[in-house]
Amino acid sequence: MVQSFGFGIYGVGLLFALLYIAGMWAMFSKAGRPGWAAIIPIYNMYVLIKVAGRPGWWLILLFIPFVNFVMALVILWDVAKAFGHGFLMWLGLLFLGFIFFPVLGFGGSQYQLGRS
Repeated sequence: MVQSFGFGIYGVGLLFALLYIAGMWAMFSKAGRPGWAAIIPIYNMYVLIKVAGRPGWWLILLFIPFVNFVMALVILWDVAKAFGHGFLMWLGLLFLGFIFFPVLGFGGSQYQLGRS
């Protein structure tokens, strides 16, 4: 019984990770970036920063303790804005990314940054 419970927890975690990756892949593709970047650690954060419309050197700021927390908030806010959403989408990306990244990627949201 204990082993099956452990497998269930890992299974749920794996499901969340797959949803997160699939959502980021679709979102990156929708933003004109390579979707496969979602599975490459650190590079996926660089691509997310570029999708947010920020300069690539901001990646360095994500390695500084305490600064990284603020930068993550700003980047997720900019991603929500880049897809034409506001505060509620930002909250969703912040707390339930495994649901809201697929919503951006597979839903009707259009990438608006850099387009007139």
